[in-house]
Amino acid sequence: MVKRSKGFFSKGTKSTRMQKKLTVNEFVKPFSPGEKVVIAIKPYFKGVPHPRYNGRGGEVVRKQGNSYVVRIRDGKSRKELIVSPVHITRAAVKAA
Repeated sequence: MVKRSKGFFSKGTKSTRMQKKLTVNEFVKPFSPGEKVVIAIKPYFKGVPHPRYNGRGGEVVRKQGNSYVVRIRDGKSRKELIVSPVHITRAAVKAA
């Protein structure tokens, strides 16, 4: 028998499939420091954060190369993730 892979996206590639193709605009989306964003993993595996952070909200700290540093809260600690702009979207702001 062949031993099953236990890789980074093991059992997770089906959940990252998309119906539409990625466009160039998604690769060059501009974000400014302090902007609220949500991590949404797309099927492009460069600059992708760990799948446990999918759906988490955070704040853009700075730009690093072509990616952005996003600060999130994980329990009581704060973490900074380096995420490609493909995998982050602007958070919807609720009007009060």
